[in-house]
Amino acid sequence: MKIALAQLNYHVGDLVTNTTDIVLNIKKAQQFNVDLLIFSELSVCGYPPLDLLDYPGFVKKCLESVESIARICTDIGVIIGSPSFNENEKGKNLYNSAFFLYDGNIQSVHHKTLLPDYDIFDECRYFEPNNEFRIIDFKGKKIGIAICEDFWFSQPVANSFGRTLLYRESPMDKLMELNPDFVAGLVATPFAASRIEARKEVYMKNSEKYGIPLFVVNQTGANSDLVFEGGSLVINQKGEVFDRLAFFEEDFQIYELDEVTDTRAHGLKLNIKDPVDMTFQALVLGVRDFFYKLGFKKAIIGLSGGIDSAVTAVIAVKALGQKNVEALILPSRYTARDSLEDAVKLAETLGIGYHIIEIDRLFDLYTELLNPLFNNLPEDNTEQNIQARIRSNILMACSNKFGSVLLNTSNKSESAAGYSTLYGDMCGSLSVLGDVYKTRVYEIAGYINKNTEIIPEGIISRPPSAELKEDQKDSDDLPEYDLLDKILYQYIELNRSASEIKEAGLDPSSVDKTISLVNNSEYKRYQSPPVIRVSEKAFGYGRKIPLVGKF
Repeated sequence: MKIALAQLNYHVGDLVTNTTDIVLNIKKAQQFNVDLLIFSELSVCGYPPLDLLDYPGFVKKCLESVESIARICTDIGVIIGSPSFNENEKGKNLYNSAFFLYDGNIQSVHHKTLLPDYDIFDECRYFEPNNEFRIIDFKGKKIGIAICEDFWFSQPVANSFGRTLLYRESPMDKLMELNPDFVAGLVATPFAASRIEARKEVYMKNSEKYGIPLFVVNQTGANSDLVFEGGSLVINQKGEVFDRLAFFEEDFQIYELDEVTDTRAHGLKLNIKDPVDMTFQALVLGVRDFFYKLGFKKAIIGLSGGIDSAVTAVIAVKALGQKNVEALILPSRYTARDSLEDAVKLAETLGIGYHIIEIDRLFDLYTELLNPLFNNLPEDNTEQNIQARIRSNILMACSNKFGSVLLNTSNKSESAAGYSTLYGDMCGSLSVLGDVYKTRVYEIAGYINKNTEIIPEGIISRPPSAELKEDQKDSDDLPEYDLLDKILYQYIELNRSASEIKEAGLDPSSVDKTISLVNNSEYKRYQSPPVIRVSEKAFGYGRKIPLVGKF
């Protein structure tokens, strides 16, 4: 049997474009006499459709698309993903389904059993779990279907409660009772730099445990804040990776089942992917698809001479091209000459347009106007925040006037600690580095400069500073980033308590200070722009903390 995998970049809700892409890949497979073509989870509508699923008309259009696709599947078997209606009187309205198409018709429908409701997933909100298992008899082979979480009965890493078994039964156990020859896996797994190899291990362990080949198809591309890396897998019955599709791009590959199952064949030796490289690629794809799928073309960035805006600018140019990125350099009396010179040097190296607008006159005007109201109160963060908001006003004015989208340049460490200004440096339509800790930002800068200096060395070596007052350094208000990020990771990603973090050997006073900063800044993060998610736990709907919660 000749089996093909189609790893595509879907646009959530754009049923016409998605259907067109699916049909083109079916026709391509037909030209190569493919027997079975597999697409990813919810491929017709794209993942995740979220509350579009609350509209019956949307689901009806999805099913109409499935029917139109089925009509061209006259000589090829195709497995695609789509929501479907639950016709029973009880339960949720929908199923997360896989459709087997052949001979011009829908031959069978298979539903997802395990519905994740952790992190960014909320499938229990929409879908009814499956409780019937069946296989496909096709061209002399028995084919099982598993949809994403159905492989994840046993989690590779214990959650913060120490549990690895989150479900009552294993869909794969049930499926294996029907003796399939191989399993088609339709998945939609968002990127997280630390989980690439762990995910691969999940599929390998399933294959090895049951002694069965797996053909696992993931989508690629970015939808809103989620990036999907692709990396679809073919795994033989020995639990070895036979092949892996490209990361962060569309791919189409064909396999002979006999070659995958040949006991003399050895698994593919895969190098562990560099998380810094992968994170950079994910951020580039996240920016590119955000603009493309929303119909935007041009970006504007506030270039400060600091590491965050420098890395954001490089990512934007890589994603959109130098002609579509423009920078504003907005120095004040507190901006170091080196910062200004390095900002100009970076803009010229990248080949992007830039303008220098000094903000001191505006700052002085604000100070003059507010002095009677402030009644000679001493300067504090107020004056620093005014400068940040002046810059954001100028950036947004240019964004409006020229139709450019403002990219936010704040990092995850700053956002976590509340080291940011509402309506100031928190402005922007998309937070490029909002899920990247400061230490990782420096690693990405090193990756960018690995072959030639793109980001000026002064930007990388200079102590980080907001430059909003004389001789200011981030370390005046925060623990050093090496320590801060270790505390943040354990508190945010690992859900560890202050006492547990202290027991790990981290400075007790820094732990207490950091956790207090995180807890007291939730109201700011509620007003942050959407963040490109590249970690296990990003701010946003993947981390739902009560706005006024106290613990």
